[in-house]
Amino acid sequence: MMGFRSSAGVLSWLAVAGILALFTLALTWIAAIAGLSAKSVDGAGAFSYPLIFLPFISSAFVLTESMPSGVRAFAENQPVTSIVEAIRALLSNQPVGNELWIALAWSGGITLVAYLFAMRVYKKRV
Repeated sequence: MMGFRSSAGVLSWLAVAGILALFTLALTWIAAIAGLSAKSVDGAGAFSYPLIFLPFISSAFVLTESMPSGVRAFAENQPVTSIVEAIRALLSNQPVGNELWIALAWSGGITLVAYLFAMRVYKKRV
């Protein structure tokens, strides 16, 4: 009954799905590095703890303008903020600006770097 209702069209929803899929792929490759490098299941699981906190230090819950200057500097220059801002603009049918390209660059860059490191770790293990 109550809540957010998106006025976005089909293309915006497809863009949101694409952003989320690419970021999920990036996080999957990071998890592959942790899984290949860890000596135990607990060690691999503990590797994800810093990643869990990224959404909390972003604009997902609070505007970055209201954050202290040190936290704001980190929040404005990390991948989750650009992804959240791009998705928020797409679902609200607002102009996306550069946030879409920044989100795609972060996700693509993380995916590429994590893939290269994961393959290097895998080749050492085999």
